[in-house]
Amino acid sequence: MSSIKGNSINSDALTRFVKAIAVVVSATLAGCQSFDQSTQTVERPSLKLTKRIPQEPLWLKEKPLPAAPQDVWERMRQGFQLQEGVGVNPRIEQQRLWFASNPSFLEGAGERGSLYIHYIVERLEERHMPLELALLPVIESAYNPMAYSHANAVGLWQFIPSTGRYFNLRQTRAYDGRRDITASTLAAMNYLTRLHDMFNGDWLLALAAYNAGEGTVSRAIERNEKLGLPTDYWNLPLPQETKDYVPKLLALSQVVMTPEAYGINLNPIANEPYFETVEIKQSMDLSRVAALADIDEDEMFQLNPAYKQRATLDGPHTLLVPTSKAMLLTTSLSNLKPEELVSLRPNKAVFDNVASTTPARPARKYRVKRGDNLTLIAKANKVAVKDLQRWNKLSGHNLKAGQTLVMRDTRKPITKKATTYTVKKGDSLYIVAKRFNVGMQHLKRWNPKSSKALKPGQVLTVYKPH
Repeated sequence: MSSIKGNSINSDALTRFVKAIAVVVSATLAGCQSFDQSTQTVERPSLKLTKRIPQEPLWLKEKPLPAAPQDVWERMRQGFQLQEGVGVNPRIEQQRLWFASNPSFLEGAGERGSLYIHYIVERLEERHMPLELALLPVIESAYNPMAYSHANAVGLWQFIPSTGRYFNLRQTRAYDGRRDITASTLAAMNYLTRLHDMFNGDWLLALAAYNAGEGTVSRAIERNEKLGLPTDYWNLPLPQETKDYVPKLLALSQVVMTPEAYGINLNPIANEPYFETVEIKQSMDLSRVAALADIDEDEMFQLNPAYKQRATLDGPHTLLVPTSKAMLLTTSLSNLKPEELVSLRPNKAVFDNVASTTPARPARKYRVKRGDNLTLIAKANKVAVKDLQRWNKLSGHNLKAGQTLVMRDTRKPITKKATTYTVKKGDSLYIVAKRFNVGMQHLKRWNPKSSKALKPGQVLTVYKPH
């Protein structure tokens, strides 16, 4: 019994052992099979992925650049660099209060500067200079290129004669480079850059030196060094004008940053070039060139104020003209015949007489020059050829150099009809003058109380030829 029972136990154990081995083998085979399947499921998608169009990861795509400002004022604000670390300063607050109390000053300067600001901002950006410097002509000249100071400083940037000559601004009886818009702007930037380098990259000291001279600022620094006092701009013993100069610019830039907060209306200025340079090959009268290219005379003088006799004498053989008229002027000049070009030359004896519109003037005389003919002389003096022939008893068209002609004024007085115009948002004196095709100085004279920046709803009187 015992042996049978023992054999039975052994048999059962063997059976259980075999089953265990079978389970292990099955599990192993199942594992291998699942491994193969998993491998296959990974490989199938990988084959499909290779057929897809590769895509850039989202984080590698370039972000679109922000749109350029439409208004030069906004472009200027984006380039301000001098406000950092200024904080609350009573000297700045005092100047800011003045601008807020005299809104017409900045508004008027902005109107005058609308012809030049874009050019100045672009030149500053090219040199990576603070765009607050585009406001410096507001402080210096109220953006009037004809401004003249008691110290004989002239132009937008108020160069005195010696400093102007040092920076290659030529000054003669007929031409003053200190009034030249482009030449004086480049000279001012060269001067400011030189001062910036001289005072170790401190713009406030550079600006103080621009006002008082580098010698004055250097001596003030040396004095404070000897006394063990701070040598930054705010602690220097400088003339009162220079003490106010930098705070004025900083206060002005704060006002321009948020003009509405100070009750100031800055009319938008298009963020595009206002003028272009046109090369000329001979001396020309600005009024005649303006007529040729349909440019307002006042605008021509404002863009070319360096020509003191209103003719391109002694200056560079270039003119600044509105961008919209540059192509017309270039084409017109290239199409003129040599004898027609003569009529554009400055001729003071003739031109002074043409300028008046008063009827019944006494007879005047004109001496014929080489290249003159009756047609050109008649056109320059706005008279008829037949009248020239009648006044001088000429039977034909032949003239001789040196011959004297008599001229009389046959024009009738111009009558003008008064009309009114209600100012709209965005209007300026210049825009209104252009709309009615009248001179801006005439518009100011007709509306003496409107010399400051216009406001919507304001009524202007305009006299149009009738």
